Amino acid sequence: MTHIMAPKKIMKSLILALFAIFLVHFANASSSAGQHEGKSEEKEFDVNGMIMHHIKDAHEWHLWGPEHGGTSIYLPIILIDGGLKTFSSSHFYHGSIVAVKDHKTGLDVEFIAGAGPAEGYGLFHEKIYKLNEGKLSIEDGHVHGNIKVLDFSITKNVLSLFFGAIFILIIMSSVARFYKKNGAVAPKGLAKFLEPLIVMVRDDVAKSNIGEHKYKKYVPYLLTIFFFIFFNNLLGLVPILPGGANLTGNISITLFLAICTLVVTLASSNKNYWKHIFATPGVPVALLPIMIPIELVGILTKPFALMIRLFANMTAGHIIVLALVSIIFINKNAAWGALSVPMALFISVLELLVAFLQAYLFAMLSALFIGGAVEESHH
Repeated sequence: MTHIMAPKKIMKSLILALFAIFLVHFANASSSAGQHEGKSEEKEFDVNGMIMHHIKDAHEWHLWGPEHGGTSIYLPIILIDGGLKTFSSSHFYHGSIVAVKDHKTGLDVEFIAGAGPAEGYGLFHEKIYKLNEGKLSIEDGHVHGNIKVLDFSITKNVLSLFFGAIFILIIMSSVARFYKKNGAVAPKGLAKFLEPLIVMVRDDVAKSNIGEHKYKKYVPYLLTIFFFIFFNNLLGLVPILPGGANLTGNISITLFLAICTLVVTLASSNKNYWKHIFATPGVPVALLPIMIPIELVGILTKPFALMIRLFANMTAGHIIVLALVSIIFINKNAAWGALSVPMALFISVLELLVAFLQAYLFAMLSALFIGGAVEESHH
């Protein structure tokens, strides 16, 4: 009995420790929120700004402390502006904060003017623009009249992408070496954990949706997207803590994954697939001018649904957790933690299930779309 309970106690202690770290980080960030207002005037806690700071991409890997001037790992900036320009993002984050008026709302809006090699450029909402006479022209929260340079920088999400890919390669290589060395034996170590997932994707996802005779060549792709999404979903739970990156909550990443499924689907399509689009069986000829555009739009709406589902579910979970913990700092009373922290813990545990389900659904729907493209006509 003690052997069963010990892992549960360790897991509970780990979750509580992670949230304790988060609350310390959260309190540190909130205490510095009023620095620009002076000592006599306290600035209201900005819930929206704090949440966006934790889930959005950035040119630095922020660890702890205030958003501007805290402890961070500064990532390389790579710009193409009349040539290749590279420098550290510290030249932005250690630059000067400039306030300009929004031409439409009349409110003061801040951006960071770069220093040193970054001089002449401004950072606004983590996007880099060329400055006109040291200023940005902002209207209704958007930059107008300033050139947005081509930015190929290694951002926090890009670095997280590299880390996640290397992590998956190391794990899968270790499992492959185990089976190469030992053959078809009872799995041990990592193989014991991953084999049921691999078999599930092969049998329940690929074979069930693509067909017994054609599924094998698509198993590597389906395994790749499943484990890539699953592991990065788990790593993406870290944004509620200092130093995390929200990779699968970035719509550019989910868009790319959806495009990959679209390309594989179209590349695998046969005559029967296109016949159902341009000459849908059972549909009168007079209705084909209506049905054909609908079917063509359907080709794009399927991967679009994949993109939005993954992006929305992973981002929503992070926002809910951060919003719940924000209750403490909005009310400026630690007693609210008795309500918000247990609720946030519940959502965080639920997110572990969501991390698996979203990877499974993305792989299953991808297999379903591919299966529809390779299906032969029935006579």
